[in-house]
Amino acid sequence: MVEERNLPVGGDTPLKPTHSLPRYSEPTPETHRKVSREKEAELALKNSAFAGGSRLLLVLLFLFTILTVPTIQFAYEMRTPQMEQRLGTFNLYNAYPAWKKIRAVRGARDLWHLLPRAAELKAAEKELETESVVSEWLLPRVQSFLTTKLGAGNEQVYLGSDHWLFYRPDVDYVTGPPFLDPKIATHRARAAEVQPDPLKAIVDFRDQLAGRGIELIAMPVPMKPGVEPDKLSTRAAQNGVLQNPSFDEFKARLEKAGVRIFDPGSLLAQRKTEVGNEPLYLETDTHWRPEAMELVAENLAGFIEAPGPRSTPLPLHERAVAGVGDIARMLKLPESAHTYPTQTVTIHEVMAENMPWRASKDAQILLLGDSFSNIFSLAALDWGESAGLAEHLSRALGRPLDCILRNSDAAFATREILSRELARGRDRLAGKKLVIWEFAARELAFGDWKMLSMKLGQPVPAKFFVPKPGEPVTASGTVEAISNVPRPGSVPYKDHILALHLTDLTVEGRDETPGMEAFVYAESMRDNVLTVAARLRPGDHVTLRLRAWTDVSDQFEKTNRSEIDDPAVQLEEPCWGELK
Repeated sequence: MVEERNLPVGGDTPLKPTHSLPRYSEPTPETHRKVSREKEAELALKNSAFAGGSRLLLVLLFLFTILTVPTIQFAYEMRTPQMEQRLGTFNLYNAYPAWKKIRAVRGARDLWHLLPRAAELKAAEKELETESVVSEWLLPRVQSFLTTKLGAGNEQVYLGSDHWLFYRPDVDYVTGPPFLDPKIATHRARAAEVQPDPLKAIVDFRDQLAGRGIELIAMPVPMKPGVEPDKLSTRAAQNGVLQNPSFDEFKARLEKAGVRIFDPGSLLAQRKTEVGNEPLYLETDTHWRPEAMELVAENLAGFIEAPGPRSTPLPLHERAVAGVGDIARMLKLPESAHTYPTQTVTIHEVMAENMPWRASKDAQILLLGDSFSNIFSLAALDWGESAGLAEHLSRALGRPLDCILRNSDAAFATREILSRELARGRDRLAGKKLVIWEFAARELAFGDWKMLSMKLGQPVPAKFFVPKPGEPVTASGTVEAISNVPRPGSVPYKDHILALHLTDLTVEGRDETPGMEAFVYAESMRDNVLTVAARLRPGDHVTLRLRAWTDVSDQFEKTNRSEIDDPAVQLEEPCWGELK
């Protein structure tokens, strides 16, 4: 069975990185690329023994549990037929794939089409689990009782002192086993099917950039439990920033390989000593406070030593913003609960010619970053905009900055975007002298450090339909493939974008060549609620309003999104779709 750790709450146990490996048969559960709950259950069952009548009792309880939820859902839908009057957003009729296929049956030979595929049943089960009337009504109330009365979080959240909250992967990163240990890496590679070695990926990326005369700076951002450990355990060590046991070795090996690394940990530790009890991270969010981010941006600018003259510092606009932390949202408490109210912070918006700062693709410096770069830059994160790491770094450097930012999967997501642009023949690295790669330190233990090519390809004629910029169209097509969508509340980000591969595309008002295709991004989750697009399945026929991706990229480029697992489709020009 997989060993679960009991994390400290309050002052029970010191929070210190452990250098000894736990005894277990499978890797410690992870949230990023972790072994699924189904896999954990399978492993547990294979190593469990049942005595007496417990086997029959468990079977009966299991059948009762799995039948109760859909039965209640069916009765509720029959009693409340109008979707807008229902408590939950789940629809049993739409969820079961066979209902949609009955009309397609033309004879006995077509009956096998009624049998749902495993992926379709899995998707329906996932929707029932998270969006049924039972879960919509019961889970927030149970969680509220657990949080307020028993001081318990959930599988994503740990409760600290003074209403502080901590994200489980952040805690697991600090308290977990060394991520560079060969046994740990082997387990992750097999169980999660990832490339677990960050050193290999970073050095390879550096080498590819160096081949074009571009320098790389790696910047791992410390996690909240390592900077604010006293808010998780009163007995936590106060000297320095807590890191995974492998972090020092990681830095040493990276520096030995000739890779420049900017570690904000020592800077934040010094700041922590100077300000005493003043926090550097947000109370109910995974990210740093604006003053900590600005301090890092100033020192990173000094570390870069960028050549050339600096321009006049850009003006700042001070603004107070109030937000609810992403960790608090993951608790999914009832809307009436005020256990974790909004927190107010002061941000400094960077302005350029009386307009919010904007990135420049012609800049000599490219920033690759995740939500730590986005937190005060992307309005959808609820902590303001135009005041993030890119904006303040650009101001501190006194020069323009290009950036590719994505909220999640910093181990590969931004490199993947860059790789695809290059493969399409778009040289995003043209004129670049420096690439700064910022990523959350938790990625070192849980990320997928894919090996990605930065080779510049040749532009090829577009095979997929793409609307002209500024000219939206209405189109219909069949869903050939769709990317995965996270379960609401299971990730820190409340918004998500999915990818669709559409075939048999027809465009309204146009006589186009039959058999056209399209690669479409669409909104799949908004404010932790799945959209209609999230419920699409391969084979569904859809009608969308399509727009050129360039029309919306400024608004949606930074939002967390998933991709279709087809390299050929990924290289096609995307467009933006809104279901009609």
